[in-house]
Amino acid sequence: MGVIHKIGRRKTAVARVYVSEGTGVITVNKKAFETYFPTATLQYKVLQPMSMTENVTNFDVKVNVYGGGSTGQAEAVRMALARVMCEVNAENRAILKPEGLLTRDPRMVERKKFGQKKARKRFQFSKR
Repeated sequence: MGVIHKIGRRKTAVARVYVSEGTGVITVNKKAFETYFPTATLQYKVLQPMSMTENVTNFDVKVNVYGGGSTGQAEAVRMALARVMCEVNAENRAILKPEGLLTRDPRMVERKKFGQKKARKRFQFSKR
């Protein structure tokens, strides 16, 4: 099989995933998966495409992720792993596509505008 390389993005986070056949070891930025994503919800998000296709213990995963926060990084890794699972077996696409794991989430932070406090919030208006 060799090594499969895919990229996933979410907000400003970018995840590069390298998957090879193995025993199910997941490494994120040279750390153990459980220490990099300590909460159960983040771990669930990362493992979601592999558990849906029943490949949790079949592959070794090496991840380089940067940018954004912890949730954005976890969802970027999830997207990259979903893309890998589709390349491993084309039938996995029918499982992952209805869950929205292959769709790039286009929402980004809105920029702050000139003359305003934040992107939408304005300075307080006073009539005096």
